[in-house]
Amino acid sequence: MIELRPFESLGGANHGWLDAKHHFSFADYHDPARLHWGNLRVWNDDTIAPKTGFPPHPHRDMEIITYVREGAITHQDSLGNTGRTEAGDVQVMSAGTGIRHSEYNLEDVTTRIFQIWIIPTHQGDAPSWGARPFPKGERAGQFVTLASGYDGDGDALPIRTNARVVAATLKAGESADYPIGRDRKAYLVPATGAVSIDDVTVKARDGAAISDSDVIRVTALEDSELVLVDAA
Repeated sequence: MIELRPFESLGGANHGWLDAKHHFSFADYHDPARLHWGNLRVWNDDTIAPKTGFPPHPHRDMEIITYVREGAITHQDSLGNTGRTEAGDVQVMSAGTGIRHSEYNLEDVTTRIFQIWIIPTHQGDAPSWGARPFPKGERAGQFVTLASGYDGDGDALPIRTNARVVAATLKAGESADYPIGRDRKAYLVPATGAVSIDDVTVKARDGAAISDSDVIRVTALEDSELVLVDAA
């Protein structure tokens, strides 16, 4: 089953420096039909103006994954971590027992990110942060795991939850399969391009909530960059 959530149907707010679109209920946007998808709680599509960003603020008990689509984001937190994550790369923050962080666009160009929150499997762990590059060539024509709560997922950044964050780049006409299992849920968003899943067209920044499927076959209708969360 595929529930298409067109970009135009998303909630959100424009704060001037931040234009945020929400795939799920968040802040002042509340939709009882879009509270979460399995343990996936938040998927925000954020456009951040140059030389602006999120000032220091706290989180706890949440796995927060930032996928940079354009530009770059600069992170700083109360653990002393700092880092700049560029387009195509990913950072992970396990908020654990509590952390304060800031996320600024220090660039001269607009930055666009997907901010993804996943509910942790258990609470009480110390907070942590990590980032790494994932060159698009490594995921050309196939899904590659960026962050994972499971052992054996290679260089994927660790998250403390029963979920994976995967990505793929597909040329027009290419297809890629992702095994999901009928007891799990998937949420897919094209960062760019357009794809077809079981004859459902999913355009850039649309969401596709997928369930009751053993394998997801994604076919690119045009050159596309995809992000998918495999949720419990």
